[in-house]
Amino acid sequence: MYDQIRQDTLFIILYTVTTVMAAMASIYLQFRRGNAFAAEITPPRRLRRWTAAFLAVSAVGHLWYLPATVLTSDDDIMLSMLIGALLDCMLTIPLALVVMLCMLQDRRRPLWPVSVMVAPLVVGMVVCIVTRSEAQLPWLYGYFLLMAVGFTIYMVRAVRQYGRWLRDNYADLENKELWQSFVVLAVIMLTFGYYVVGYGGKTYEYIVQMCGLVLIGYLLWRVETLSDLSLPIQTDEAIVVDDVVAGTVVTEDVEDNAQPSVRKNIGPLLKQHCEEPQLYLQYDLSLSQLVTMIGVNRSYLSKHFALQGISYNAYINGLRIQHFVNLCHERAITHQPLSVKQLAFESGFRSYSTFNAAFQQVMGTTATEWMRNVEK
Repeated sequence: MYDQIRQDTLFIILYTVTTVMAAMASIYLQFRRGNAFAAEITPPRRLRRWTAAFLAVSAVGHLWYLPATVLTSDDDIMLSMLIGALLDCMLTIPLALVVMLCMLQDRRRPLWPVSVMVAPLVVGMVVCIVTRSEAQLPWLYGYFLLMAVGFTIYMVRAVRQYGRWLRDNYADLENKELWQSFVVLAVIMLTFGYYVVGYGGKTYEYIVQMCGLVLIGYLLWRVETLSDLSLPIQTDEAIVVDDVVAGTVVTEDVEDNAQPSVRKNIGPLLKQHCEEPQLYLQYDLSLSQLVTMIGVNRSYLSKHFALQGISYNAYINGLRIQHFVNLCHERAITHQPLSVKQLAFESGFRSYSTFNAAFQQVMGTTATEWMRNVEK
């Protein structure tokens, strides 16, 4: 196979391009302060750094495998490939898993379990190198696939939790926050799976390099277009909340006693600081910003929505839909032209697809059907 690769100029060019692209993407993510893809977005710094590390390791891995194309001894080729596989187990695979974990911003998930998962792979590859034998590889392949299945199951559950967290804290984010995470998971898992069980022929090598290029471009785009959703760090000290009616100060350590008062006061505060000034028309309004505006504790406000049987997302989008309905009626009375998309944007929605989903959830029908009745 390596004789064919050495004589295949196209593959050498493709391999070189993949290596250079990975290195350049890593340097860009690590050292560029601004965002060349979406200037208005500030990506998560933690994700940016881990992705840069993953791309750097990928470039170094490509450089390591390159000498195998010029080696002539089967023993030397086998040793080179085993050492390369060890580097993949120690660096490339763990960093890929870490990148996927860092894309979920609902909380900082511990990263040490990743090291525990790949430890058997590292030990097995060390044994293969010391003994210069590939006898352990089938067992390692089986363990890797088992690990990939287990991690995929974990990530599916984690992404679903992430979706609930987004709905509880943001009203402007579309489902792409979730399906994009699933796409990253699927692409990386499929790439690794094919890497492990692939035949190893010339076609296989081409597919691996093409998958690498797609992964580099996709990760670079995803990191740069993912907004930083990190929450303010809360200290262990009790957070003070003004009790408007009683004129007292309530702290979290007496939260159970304060619940009736909080329940009574948050509604008027929302009306005064969010509904009347139409704060919900701010498309990027988050729960954290609303908490600051009305001057209450985050947990109190979240519990208020929970007691109403709604999420923050449903509350804000409900107000936006009502604003949209009011705008439609006003313009219908004055016989002004009605543009659903324009009115949706004026009602605080940044995405038309998000508006459609929210409208159907609130009104029980599509915006198009509802507009036909208004125009009659």
